[in-house]
Formats: sequence, structure tokens, C-alpha cells
Amino acid sequence: MAIPQFHLITHWRLVAPVAAVWELLNHPEQWPQWWRAVSAVEMLEPGDDRGIGAYRRFHWRTALPYEIAFNVRTTQIIEPLLIEGQADGELTGIGRWQLTSSGSATEVRYDWIVDVTQPWMRVLLPIARPVFRWNHDVVMRWGEEGIRQRLVA
Repeated sequence: MAIPQFHLITHWRLVAPVAAVWELLNHPEQWPQWWRAVSAVEMLEPGDDRGIGAYRRFHWRTALPYEIAFNVRTTQIIEPLLIEGQADGELTGIGRWQLTSSGSATEVRYDWIVDVTQPWMRVLLPIARPVFRWNHDVVMRWGEEGIRQRLVA
């Protein structure tokens, strides 16, 4: 892979135990129930009994007038602290969820180290980079809002 165009970092502080946050993040097929940006997650290959090797297609709605889909193969799981996957398709790169206990809260860090592959995105990248970053931040904020509501329920 070429040098990634984006290294986006998201931090969430959730007032919930790590196990509860882990349970929600480790079941992406259920994300559309609480994350409004996720329209569908399809399991393409299940992976092993821990989920390593699972291959999923994610369909996302964004704050901008476009949808995006890409696949992620789970490459590493350290329960309940880390989930890492390799993306391919309309985005290529690495996504990494890291959870840390902080008293009665869970600190969540998400690293999204990716490159865009769609020709229209690549053409617009020099001028649209700040807009793409803003769009990612909105999508992640929707996720934070959704997981907070789900944890309370």
C-alpha cells in the first residue's frame, strides 16, 4: 500500500465498563441498530472462533451526499482491548479500536489509517481533504451518540 492519505484519530469517553463497550464494538453486524451512519454490515467470511479473519462489507451513509462501501478483514483481536482490521475496496488501510478502562468509564481510541481509491475522491483530494476529515468526524460523532444511547438502554 502507498503512504496513506489520512490518519484519522477519534476519542470517545464512555461512562460504561470496558466489557459493555467491547460487546457493542465487537459485533459490527449490529452497528446499524445504533450507528446511524452504518446502513448495513454483511458477513462475507466468518473467520475463526475468536473472529480473526472475519471478512465483512460495511455500507456507510455520510454527512456529505454520498455513500461508501468497503470491506474489512479482522486481523487482530485482544479481548477486550483491541480490534484491528485491514480495509479494502473504496478505502484501503487499517482500522484499530483500542479500549482502556478509566475508573467507571472506558476510553476508546479509533485510528483509521486509510487511502481513498475512488477516482473522484482522488481527484478532489488536494482541495477536499478538510471536507473529508470533517465528514469522518461527523460519522464518528454519530457513532459516539449512538453507542452512548445503546449503553444507557
